[in-house]
Amino acid sequence: MWRNLASTALTAFVVILFVLGGVVLWGKDQYGAKGPLSAAICLKVERGETMGGVSRDLVAQGAVRNGAILRIGAQYTKKSQALKAGSFLVPEGASMAEIVDIVTRGGQSTCGTEILYRIGVLKNRLQLRELDPATNRYVEVAVFDPAEGDAPAPYQAARKAGDARYRVALAEGITSWRVVQALKAVDFLSGAVVKTPAEGSLAPDSYELSAGDSRADLIGRMQAKQSAILAEAWKNRAEGLPFKTPEEALVLASIVEKETGVAEERRRVASVFINRLEKGIRLQTDPAVIYGVTKWQGALGRGLRQSELRKKTPYNTYLIEGLPPTPIANPGREAIAAVLNPEKTDFLFFVADGSGGHAFSRTLKEHNRNVARWRKIEAERGNN
Repeated sequence: MWRNLASTALTAFVVILFVLGGVVLWGKDQYGAKGPLSAAICLKVERGETMGGVSRDLVAQGAVRNGAILRIGAQYTKKSQALKAGSFLVPEGASMAEIVDIVTRGGQSTCGTEILYRIGVLKNRLQLRELDPATNRYVEVAVFDPAEGDAPAPYQAARKAGDARYRVALAEGITSWRVVQALKAVDFLSGAVVKTPAEGSLAPDSYELSAGDSRADLIGRMQAKQSAILAEAWKNRAEGLPFKTPEEALVLASIVEKETGVAEERRRVASVFINRLEKGIRLQTDPAVIYGVTKWQGALGRGLRQSELRKKTPYNTYLIEGLPPTPIANPGREAIAAVLNPEKTDFLFFVADGSGGHAFSRTLKEHNRNVARWRKIEAERGNN
């Protein structure tokens, strides 16, 4: 009798283990299986939120079918205590495992509200944007210049909510003075900038940051990035270039950056200046002269006067030999690469061609014809 009871108990125990194993395997399959979302959503996780609260929100939004499985899966993978606050893009069909990874891996929010500050050569724009999960595109809510008047109400509300992600984007060819002035104008950064960074030392790029980050730290990141870009480009430079140091290459890169906005022309424009340096011909580049006239603090807003072209400054490349003493702006990665790996040409001149690009020439006679053609285009545009 006891033997029969023991056998029955053992059988029942095996059955229970088998059933439990099946349940575990089923749960594991459910945890990693494709989810029910038919379109992406933006999941907001409040500071101090628990995995339980997140799972209920996900069920309510139709992102998961069983919140208990998500909670158990997060606990089993030791991620239930790693929940991060923010707004996260949950893609169509995301599994529970993928969702848990999204909300625990850390880093910047991937959807919701973004405050993007675009610092341009002439104008600055602070944009408040919301990501539309369905299209994965940002919708502009408000735009303004923080240096001009009060911030609009939607921006103030987003700042108060405290869950926006922040980004600062520098345009190529901007001066260091302008960067500092722009950073001083926004209220989401802290601390003072004691000294304007050296011209050319800031990398034009997009920088993720958090509210309250210091201006000095952000500038430090920009400088570190530019140093790395310049070092890499210098390491991979072409042979026989007329530069003794990376800093000299940076000076010419800033000139190339200001001379053309056409990406395909950068290496050709660089070749013109390098050819002139090698032949001992003055660079005769207007942007450098303008930099000396404006004292680095804004656009000239008109053409250069003859008196300005005749006035000797360290940046008047019609009068000085070789390169100016410093960069005239902060060049981007491509302009730096262009001067360190220029096209092989024998061009010595270029002038605007009326299409947004430039006409290049080898001789002064050819150049004068191109200049005459450009003057005619200018006159025709002036009469229209």
